[in-house]
Amino acid sequence: MKAQIGILGGSGLYSMPGFEAQEEISMDTPWGSPSDAYIAGQLAGRPVAFLARHGRGHRLSPSELNFRANIYGFKKLGVERIISLSAVGSLKQEHRPLDFLIPDQFVDRTKARPSTFFGDGLVAHISFADPICPELADTVFRACVREGVSAKKGGTYLCMEGPAFSTKAESNLYRSWGMDVIGMTNLQEAKLAREAELCYVTVAMVTDYDCWHPEHDAVTVNDIIANLTTNADNAAKVVKAAIAAMPEQRKCKCGSALSHALITDPQVVPAETRKKLELLVGKYLPQ
Repeated sequence: MKAQIGILGGSGLYSMPGFEAQEEISMDTPWGSPSDAYIAGQLAGRPVAFLARHGRGHRLSPSELNFRANIYGFKKLGVERIISLSAVGSLKQEHRPLDFLIPDQFVDRTKARPSTFFGDGLVAHISFADPICPELADTVFRACVREGVSAKKGGTYLCMEGPAFSTKAESNLYRSWGMDVIGMTNLQEAKLAREAELCYVTVAMVTDYDCWHPEHDAVTVNDIIANLTTNADNAAKVVKAAIAAMPEQRKCKCGSALSHALITDPQVVPAETRKKLELLVGKYLPQ
């Protein structure tokens, strides 16, 4: 089954209202297995595929995620746009718990995660100045407004390694840099989606303030779980509204991100590398 739109999110969202699940699709990729089977079906009349980022039951930590397999799998299913749903901590007073933020920038504080499909004889340098698809961000933001979800468009997502949360010194350092929210997963997804010529947007769902906040220690696990539940309900409404309003054709530049990015002389690309990357670069390399 083919899909047009991919949804990356936490466990449970594949049962969102209105999502008509049709089949589970397990696959292997040149980079191994994705986090779980893709759940393919219809939402708002459009073919979509959902992937539980951490696996159903939340089995995988951020540092264990096979980001390349996850994004490649979406590409293989025919997906052109990815909506990524992520719980985040707030680094600014103005971003309150239960708010949604649609960032337009990232800062990478991860350490050793693979974040490119390329290498092994084929070099590519994508443009990543603007890491979020502006058209997709507009569509999702308008969906938030229509559904009455408090949302802000623009801001910076700091991607940390984890799985432990920040120290207070780190949290205050990130605040001094002007960061808006902090999470552990979306930077690699955004880079790989750009290399795969997929549109990508993050819906950063604030669960609580990071540890810089004077009231942080008063927040209980039950408080966070309640916020996660509310955010999941709101996310389901926003995703459905965004997909219903999404134009059929893309007018952004995401679909041609590799057109000027491949540096290597095609004649010297190893056959094995060419085969592995055929899905991504086949249209650019002469046979």
